[in-house]
Amino acid sequence: MADARMAGAAAAPSASSAPVLSVQNLQAWYGESHILHGLDFEVSPGEVVTLLGRNGAGKTTTLKSVMGIIGKRTGSVRFDGKEIIRASSDRIARMGIAFCPEERGIFASLDVRENLLLPPTVRNGGLSMDQIFELFPNLKERLSSQGTKLSGGEQQMLAIGRILRTGARFLMLDEPTEGLAPVIIQQIGQTIKRLKNEGFTILLVEQNFRFAATVADRYYIVEHGKIIDGFANAELQANMDKLHTYLGV
Repeated sequence: MADARMAGAAAAPSASSAPVLSVQNLQAWYGESHILHGLDFEVSPGEVVTLLGRNGAGKTTTLKSVMGIIGKRTGSVRFDGKEIIRASSDRIARMGIAFCPEERGIFASLDVRENLLLPPTVRNGGLSMDQIFELFPNLKERLSSQGTKLSGGEQQMLAIGRILRTGARFLMLDEPTEGLAPVIIQQIGQTIKRLKNEGFTILLVEQNFRFAATVADRYYIVEHGKIIDGFANAELQANMDKLHTYLGV
């Protein structure tokens, strides 16, 4: 993959395909707190792109800003060539973007079946229940279990399964492996690889770069609300010293 580099600039996707998501000079605020300070990045169709950075760097705020659930944001966010910076979150969802938050967002009082049946269809092509169970066999076994009775890993599987039901093809996953057992992390990784192979595009927020290295095509480093570096997965080993500095690991 071509890598147009400047000092402090992020790796660029291949010039052979137009980006499905293009973010330029993205600024965002929580109340009076200025969180994002002019982010620029792109995601091409079929890629898995990972935002890496320390806690509080602005990674989650970036996803929420793209999704339209941050009240005050400026700049440009283009999806499939259309400007969505002023669009409402429900309109953005109907364009084919789905967001799986760090807190998972499942309905704890509903069982697995009810959670999976609840999301609206925003586009054709959503996964069937059987396809969800093929990805996550554990969910089929817990079909009648309430959200409160599920393990953390099962809750994460359910959260991802819910957004796959909607028909969205651009997925934003916020810390999908946080606090999970290694065997579940491996299963999440296998699922992301399979979704990519089936044509999904994924923007992933992760602190665990060792997990990200198993699924990502490219990385952007976020620090103090800005993209400060970026590189392709093939360049990961050459950038390990910088990663340790950026992430404090």
